[in-house]
Amino acid sequence: MKVDIHFFPQNIEDLLLKEKIVVVVDVLRASTSIATAIYNGAREVVPVLSVAEAGKIAINTGGSVVLGGERNGVKIEGFHVGNSPREYTEEIVKGKTVVFSSTNGAVALVKTKFAKYSLIGSFANVSLVADFLLQQNQDFMIICAGKQHAFCIEDTVCAGMIIRKVADAAPIEPTDAAVASLALYENFGHSILEMLQSSEHGLFLQEIGFGNDLEVCAAVDSLPVLPVYANNAIHAWKVDNKPLLT
Repeated sequence: MKVDIHFFPQNIEDLLLKEKIVVVVDVLRASTSIATAIYNGAREVVPVLSVAEAGKIAINTGGSVVLGGERNGVKIEGFHVGNSPREYTEEIVKGKTVVFSSTNGAVALVKTKFAKYSLIGSFANVSLVADFLLQQNQDFMIICAGKQHAFCIEDTVCAGMIIRKVADAAPIEPTDAAVASLALYENFGHSILEMLQSSEHGLFLQEIGFGNDLEVCAAVDSLPVLPVYANNAIHAWKVDNKPLLT
């Protein structure tokens, strides 16, 4: 399997992802929040780029909508929840459509709308992501959401963890970028929470009052769900018509 990684999505042409297998990683915090919402019974998560688009979908969908998202880490005015995974409880999201907009993660996700498979990856579901990639046994690409067009260590370390789990079970042909992510994972993978706490984005979240989110986002394989983005919405990957929940 050929394995590539992009450290942020802005330089990717979405049409070039057609028929490719892609994993989108936004550890802090969109990937973790989306996985939490799906695990807690959200009917679907619809990523959008703008607040206006979110509002239009909410009006057209009716009362079974939860508006979720942030700008610069803080809940968007008028939305029900922000981008903290602790907000996406079963009580809030079960049976609902979550319309989601965020500074980084939603941008990366929408870029992958033409992909064959677009998986949402995080530390919280890293083994399920790797297992899916091994089952497909095809080339794949990991797209890190980054932070406002810049490199993020936490996304790259998570990407390296996914690649390591795949490489431990099957031969891979990594690009230089993939090799770099593996090296970062080998260096920081033994202390994920500490890495998040000392990262630029982690420090920012602590400053604005979301330090507790870092523990949730650092919990490896805590969410046995595989969210997949297709036809403009995210659902749990299904096997024999049943959601992939272990």
